[in-house]
Amino acid sequence: MFVESGRGAAGRGAGAGGLNHLSFDPASNSKSLQFGSPSGACVSESPTENGSDPGKKRKRTNIPPDGGRSLSLDSISMGLPMSDPTAWATAMNNLGMAPMGMTGQPLLPDFDPALGMMTGIPPINPMMPGLGIVPPPIPPDMPAVKEIIHCKSCTLFPPNPHLPPPATRERPPGCKTVFVGGLPENGTEQIIMEVFEQCGEVIAIRKSKKNFCHIRFAEEFMVDKALYLSGYRIRLGSSTDKKDTGRLHVDFAQARDDLYEWECKQRMLAREERHRRRLEEERFHPPSPPPVVHYSDHECSIVAEKLKDDTKFSEAVQTLLTWIERGEVNRRTANNFYSMIQSANSHIRRLVNEKAAHEKEMEEAKEKFKLALSGILVQFEQIVAVYHSASKQKAWDHFTKAQRKNISVWCKQAEEIRNIHNDELMGIRREEEMEMSDEEIEDPSEMKETDESALVSQVEALKEENDSLRWQLDAYRNEVELLKQEHGKASRDEDTTKEQQLKLLQQALQGMQQHLLKVQDEYKKREAELEKVKEDKLKIETLLETLKEQQSVASEEDKERDVTDGQGNENSMPRVCACSQEKECPVEKTLSNSPVKSEREALLVGIISTFLHVHPFGASIEYICSYLQRLDSKICTTEVEVLMTRLQTTFKQELSGVGASLEKKWKFCGFDGLKMT
Repeated sequence: MFVESGRGAAGRGAGAGGLNHLSFDPASNSKSLQFGSPSGACVSESPTENGSDPGKKRKRTNIPPDGGRSLSLDSISMGLPMSDPTAWATAMNNLGMAPMGMTGQPLLPDFDPALGMMTGIPPINPMMPGLGIVPPPIPPDMPAVKEIIHCKSCTLFPPNPHLPPPATRERPPGCKTVFVGGLPENGTEQIIMEVFEQCGEVIAIRKSKKNFCHIRFAEEFMVDKALYLSGYRIRLGSSTDKKDTGRLHVDFAQARDDLYEWECKQRMLAREERHRRRLEEERFHPPSPPPVVHYSDHECSIVAEKLKDDTKFSEAVQTLLTWIERGEVNRRTANNFYSMIQSANSHIRRLVNEKAAHEKEMEEAKEKFKLALSGILVQFEQIVAVYHSASKQKAWDHFTKAQRKNISVWCKQAEEIRNIHNDELMGIRREEEMEMSDEEIEDPSEMKETDESALVSQVEALKEENDSLRWQLDAYRNEVELLKQEHGKASRDEDTTKEQQLKLLQQALQGMQQHLLKVQDEYKKREAELEKVKEDKLKIETLLETLKEQQSVASEEDKERDVTDGQGNENSMPRVCACSQEKECPVEKTLSNSPVKSEREALLVGIISTFLHVHPFGASIEYICSYLQRLDSKICTTEVEVLMTRLQTTFKQELSGVGASLEKKWKFCGFDGLKMT
């Protein structure tokens, strides 16, 4: 027992540094320690046979059931010096005994005999840290040591504990998905599930071909467990192939599903918070008053009965006031409302009687208060008299200084309170005297009233008649106001009809103004078209003049050739003229040919040529004639069509469309005819 205790104390002193070492080594001491008991028997412990082996335990002598408290140190001298009382107290505390000195006095006053140990020093426990049985607790700043994790298909080896922890990104809100990189090339989803299902329920695994995957768990706390595996080296089976090994890197992943679920959860919490706040606000809101019912004959009778009842009068008056403000009073209901108002007026008498009763009760209470106050003042006077008599020299000399001081203070307090109550009583008496004087002044008038009671009754009767006449006058006034309102409504209807007519006239004027603006715009467009037509006409006239000059020149040349060559060369004349015309202008050929018979036809040919030249896709004969008729209204369609059919080298006709949509269009082909000739 002592060997273990000495070692335990030494171990705790070395490990914790809070206890002193014992001044002797029980393991090296061959002498047995003896303690004397009250019965004279000695309890000793002898060393083992092999006393040199400190590792073996020695036999322990049983201690009596009453504990070590029955042992005494009075009869036998100890070989343990008392120079270090702390070590001695530690040894005795480990034995479960009260630490006592050699003289029987307690060494430590805070020892608890019920616990059998000192309050500040616990007994030695073999499971305590520092004894080599259980490792000491890990400090919070020291990193946790990771162990090897064995799975069915793979093995996870922990990283170097001296390396810094792996870096992670910022955790997204509501994160349930992790990114796992550094997987072996031969790793499958089954192996990944086998490794990470230890962290929690796995919902989905999305594996990529580039040795990484995304794992989604059911709860957020499972992600923290998965991050614990970051840095582990994974090996599939017992293979050392590079494709069967890898270093795991686990990090937070940002997934839309996690963010959506987190937002839904936040919205749900916000809704619950708003609902809770609304319930709290509604709980603190004052209750709304009950709604006032609408007027009817039945409700009117109920309110009239309530007006006669004192307990329900306030509710009925509120209903009556609401009906009047709503405008429920009319010719049909005027009598009912008058009866309810009369009931409200009769309630005034009840209120006056109630006020008189309360005034009577108040007077009685004043009398009682005055009597009680006067009795209190009498007692105050007696107490003050006691204080004054005690302060006289006969009794004052026998009191101590403190007693005299207390008596003088009490006397002053009593006098102050007596004066306050006395002033209050005097104020009440003055008010009564003033009321009495007012009543004396009013008494002659009351006597006159009693003498003239008959006149008062007549005056009241006249007042009632006056009130009835006044109410009738008010009723007539109401009728007049109703008639005025009806007349005003009729005049308002007429005003509304006039306003509607004015609005219609304004709308018509606005429509006419808009139409006038449109007409002005069309007029401007037409003027622009006329200017264009005039410009085209001037161009055509200039063309006609040039054509006339060319025609006159050609006719003169023909006459000269006819004179020189004679009749035999008539056939060669047109060719020479044609060659000269081709060199000068393509229009000269059309003039030398026989189809153009007059200047008018030549003018038409020029105008039609310029028109069709502007329309390269062709135009119908009606469209051409409508354009020519603007210049000359005498031009007809057949004349133009015959002229164009004669000039086949200048104009050609094409058919477009099928069936009913068949159209004939003329095109200008003068340049093609010039090339052919």
